[in-house]
Amino acid sequence: MRSHVSGRRELDRHDQQDPWASDGVGRPRCPVAHGSDGTWTLSRHADVVAAARDDVTFSNATSRFLKVPNGLDGDEHTAFRTLIDRYFTADRLAELHPVIERIADEVVRDAVAGTDPGLGTRVDAVALGARFAVRASCAWLGWPADLSDELLEWIAANRAATRSGELERTADVAAWFDRVVHQQVVARRAALEGPASSTAPDVTAQLVADESLGRPLTDAELTSILRNWTGGDLDSLALCAGVVLAYLADHPCLQDRVRSGVSDRELDAIVDETLRIDDPFASNRRVATTDTVVHGRHVRAGERVALSWAAANRDPEVFGDPDAFDPVGNAAHNLVYGTGRHVCPGRGLATMELRLLTRAVLARSMAMTADPDRARERSLPPSGGYSRVPLLLH
Repeated sequence: MRSHVSGRRELDRHDQQDPWASDGVGRPRCPVAHGSDGTWTLSRHADVVAAARDDVTFSNATSRFLKVPNGLDGDEHTAFRTLIDRYFTADRLAELHPVIERIADEVVRDAVAGTDPGLGTRVDAVALGARFAVRASCAWLGWPADLSDELLEWIAANRAATRSGELERTADVAAWFDRVVHQQVVARRAALEGPASSTAPDVTAQLVADESLGRPLTDAELTSILRNWTGGDLDSLALCAGVVLAYLADHPCLQDRVRSGVSDRELDAIVDETLRIDDPFASNRRVATTDTVVHGRHVRAGERVALSWAAANRDPEVFGDPDAFDPVGNAAHNLVYGTGRHVCPGRGLATMELRLLTRAVLARSMAMTADPDRARERSLPPSGGYSRVPLLLH
């Protein structure tokens, strides 16, 4: 998923909610808006796609910090992306599937345990998604299960720090997560240097031992990759769970259709379409490397450019009525996972996780509705989607 990082997503959310570029749920008002901070925001689907696929003109190197691979361009990006793609193959996902399926069932089971089914079980879809994301990530990477509570605390702290816009707070939260990652790297390196073990190495250990670049990865590269795979994805998956489950709660006929037993392929398409309609990933940064013109506006070399995925995914020139639910017809133009060379490498894993969580929720309920006593809350920029989705499971 996209990073806020965007976790497994090769994307960075950007705090660019210019009202002239979007009405708050992604409908473009101005094709190319120039914000007060000097950032250009692209909202048309065609412009966003063209910029995302032209990483020569629109560079991903927007941060002074190392970001592997989403902050890299050209051959350097290709080399790291080739390495990373090996960890998201169909065979690896198939091996992981039963583990994630079990975790999804356990998380939902625990959420409804001890409640009166006659009154309906109150759950927050976003909080449920966060608990699931933390446990799924730990299982995937081979991290200790007892890290779950700390990672949940980190998600909350990271959201608050990001919304604050205070550099000191965001730096402290980033350093906190880097310490967590570094501890796991050090533990794997010590194990690799010790006596041979009969236990197969977990994904983190495999990454520490990876020399497909012709050399071992540096600590900084390992930390960046693992932060990209986890830090952003924990929050991203929670936001996606909130959007998907909210949409199903609001559309009982679709919910019943999924509960009746659709194929994995059809459910994946349904999930993707709900995320297109209400994309939790607002935008993603680029920087112009040369003077260029976008939709008649002159963008100078060195200026920041934000690609508004949310607005592009609701462009009426491409989707007609942006709210119309058409998983098959809209699939080819859906930008939830990006496009071009920097498209999300973890799309398959994120899709599998959302599918399994959705199935687990619907399997333990006969109906899912909005909680009439508690209101939903929208996420604050730079995130989209919801920060809270109260539901009743009947």
